[in-house]
Formats: sequence, C-alpha cells, structure tokens
Amino acid sequence: MTGSTNDYDDQSSRKRLAAATQYSDETIDLESIVVRYENRPDRCTITPRECPEAERMTTWLSANTDVVVDLADTR
Repeated sequence: MTGSTNDYDDQSSRKRLAAATQYSDETIDLESIVVRYENRPDRCTITPRECPEAERMTTWLSANTDVVVDLADTR
C-alpha cells in the first residue's frame, strides 16, 4: 500500500515530466476551444494541436472563460 487514496499514477507523471523536459526549448502550438453554456460559465479548453491520440484525454487544461485573461493585458 502506498498511502494514496486516489488513482493518481505518480510514476506516469514522472515519465511525462521527463518527456516534457527534453522538449523544453521547443515551441508547442496550442489550440483553444470555447464551449458556450446558457446556464453556467463558458469553458475554454487548451490543448496541443498535435497530440497523440493516446495522450489526448490527459493533455489539456480547462477553465471558465471569466478567469482567462489576455496575456498582453497582464504584462
């Protein structure tokens, strides 16, 4: 028993971090998808444009659009 109470795979995370480190000098093209809702905040999902299908379900970030700010405005 590892003491963990969830299904989080720490070894898998270490592998992803090691893979990301090897590409740290490269640029990654991202795309954003906004889903609009009538009764709740709209959601923006950001994901790499070219992502292997096996990683697509775990390589993304979503947030409510009201918390997303323009980069130029924050500089």
